[in-house]
Amino acid sequence: MARADCPTCHGSGWKIVERNTNGAQALSADKPGTASVGDPKLVWAVPCDCTSGDRSERVLAKARVPERYRHCDFAVFETDNEIERASSEQVTAWNRSLAQAKLIVQRFAGEFPVGSEQGLLLMGPCGVGKTHLAVAALKETVLRGHTGLFYDYRELLKQIQDSYNAESQSTEMGVLEPVLKAEILVLDDLGSSKPSLWALETVGHILNTRYNEKRVTILTTNYLDTEPSISVARVAGMRTPSIDDSLTERIGQRIRSRLYEMCRTVEISAADYRKEIRNISRGA
Repeated sequence: MARADCPTCHGSGWKIVERNTNGAQALSADKPGTASVGDPKLVWAVPCDCTSGDRSERVLAKARVPERYRHCDFAVFETDNEIERASSEQVTAWNRSLAQAKLIVQRFAGEFPVGSEQGLLLMGPCGVGKTHLAVAALKETVLRGHTGLFYDYRELLKQIQDSYNAESQSTEMGVLEPVLKAEILVLDDLGSSKPSLWALETVGHILNTRYNEKRVTILTTNYLDTEPSISVARVAGMRTPSIDDSLTERIGQRIRSRLYEMCRTVEISAADYRKEIRNISRGA
């Protein structure tokens, strides 16, 4: 919404800019305040700068970026955390992992769509900032004019299931088409629900279609391929996944194999930042 006190548009939301391109509307020389000599000026009405904040919000809402993550960008992603209940060597290793992940994702977003044959698979324990980085990349690209969507893995499956209800206002293709066609899809928390044959078939169809049409997908998951390395050792009760909780167990061998082709794997080794902040605030 335009600012009522804007000195440029006076609340209209539009400003007049002069262009030298065919198609602009010529400003009549007999209008008050316009030049009376020379060729008519070519001008266009464009959105005023005072509406840019609203535009950003509209773009992020269209991309389905949740309100909770609207603040996420690369500038506020912290890579120098201090964890009291860990050795200095562990903290240094974790911060190095965070910095490396940020560098990879930020470079991906900055260069998109150049060299974007592969998407990203962000893997790591809860609370290390995977969703933050994925949203930061999505925000940067959609605000530049590309199309993108954010979906939680379980929410997407639920929306597709709900479309089968006879009373539903949506259809399966109505849900799936934007997911299949978006230039960038962020699929958050992959494998978070128990796999079923229907879920595996649906996710496999989405990923295969996007892969075949060379559309980029960014995925996050709390599940690793193997046992975590020593750098992801327990800190303040941090959960270490068992082999039964591997990503392949959660999404199936066929989908995991496809992800090797369509995504660069970025494994983040760090402590649960959200949990550590809660412990500090409680004086633990």
